[in-house]
Amino acid sequence: MKSSIPLLLLFILFTAVSCGKFSKYPGYKKAKHGIYYQLQTLGEDTIKAYPGDYITVNLTYLTIHDSVFFQGTRKLQVNKPAYEGAIDECFSLLAENESATFIIGADNFFAITLHTSLPQFITSGNPMKIRIEMIEIQKENEYLKEKAAFLSWIQDFGDYEKVILNQYILEEKLNVSPLPSGIYYLNLRPGTGKKVEPGDTVTVNYEGRFINGKFFDSTIKRKQPFQFVYGTEWQIIKGLETAIGMMQEGEKSLVILPSELGFGNQGSSNRLIPPFTSLIFEVEILKVSSPGKL
Repeated sequence: MKSSIPLLLLFILFTAVSCGKFSKYPGYKKAKHGIYYQLQTLGEDTIKAYPGDYITVNLTYLTIHDSVFFQGTRKLQVNKPAYEGAIDECFSLLAENESATFIIGADNFFAITLHTSLPQFITSGNPMKIRIEMIEIQKENEYLKEKAAFLSWIQDFGDYEKVILNQYILEEKLNVSPLPSGIYYLNLRPGTGKKVEPGDTVTVNYEGRFINGKFFDSTIKRKQPFQFVYGTEWQIIKGLETAIGMMQEGEKSLVILPSELGFGNQGSSNRLIPPFTSLIFEVEILKVSSPGKL
């Protein structure tokens, strides 16, 4: 009986060493094409997302050391993977109400998926993490049918929005006219630093509110400034991106976005922003860093 103990200990030691050797990321399972994943929430449905499907997801981008640099809810169409290990392969591993953290290559994700340069805080060749919560999966025909029915129901909302927006500007006595882009832009405090350029890492504080004054988001209240790579897809809404591209470090401005520059005739995918809703942002540029510089 005693002679079996060393053999048992040897087996345990061998197993531990083997696991440490072959488990590149402890707690993560390996999928195809070099993707690793860790499932956090298991859903009841078994139907996964396929290319062509429309999905609503909560996305969180993290460094390999778990530092969050982007969070947001997006509705998008799943594409056929453009390369091995693309984020679309991650989407295909999840059913509705499931969530998981994936480890993928950062270089291809930024260069091919987001069409931008690698952020300065990620070293080329290093992986990154993406946390995905699958909220909804729709087949393309279901999505288009729902969209057509929705647009026919709210077709009169666009004219109503314009009336409300003009009333707000008059009542607030704002000396501002729309720019050619449609943005209402009012400088509150000039900046003295670098102007924002594509590829820059920009750190901002902002407060977003509706015309009735109700806040829907605030980095100041969260005490967490928002950092993103300017010109990168899936980061901020287009109208706000255009406005930030007009600003420089240290500047603070008031930005009013008609719905076509915000969340449009569908509203936000998390239903926080209704369709045809103008938005007001007070934006402060805290820091602008060029690629390769801190």
